[in-house]
Amino acid sequence: MAVAIRLSRGGAKKRPYYRIVVADSRAARDGKYLEQIGTYNPMLPKDSGERVKLNEDRARHWLSVGATPSDRVHRFLDAAGILERAPKNNPKKGEPGEAAKERAEEKAAKIAEAEEAKKAAEEEAKAPAEEAASEEAPAEEAAETASEDASEDKGE
Repeated sequence: MAVAIRLSRGGAKKRPYYRIVVADSRAARDGKYLEQIGTYNPMLPKDSGERVKLNEDRARHWLSVGATPSDRVHRFLDAAGILERAPKNNPKKGEPGEAAKERAEEKAAKIAEAEEAKKAAEEEAKAPAEEAASEEAPAEEAAETASEDASEDKGE
């Protein structure tokens, strides 16, 4: 018989209360169990000592005879120092979904397009100013040469 250490739900609607039980793995979640070895009240604050109560001796006994804990119970046993639990790592969990990636790419493309348009507008604004400056310079040079010519004519 495969034995599991798991949670059995009790309590009212939206007010859960769990028993930590040792049961046949084929039995229903809230069905018949072999032994109750603790309780778990998720409604209490995380730092409360009453949140998880566990009979450590019985938990060690059932683990020694081959009972396998559920993930949540495994966390409780690790916190109590009874059973070591390897931390899990899921780097893909933090990645955005495909639609979010597409939206990010579109946003980046729009930003790049806006920057290009801004640069083009700045260059366009500089170009007429430079052209006007270059047009004024020859006109000034022509005026200077004309005044020099006129002074030369008067001096002769």
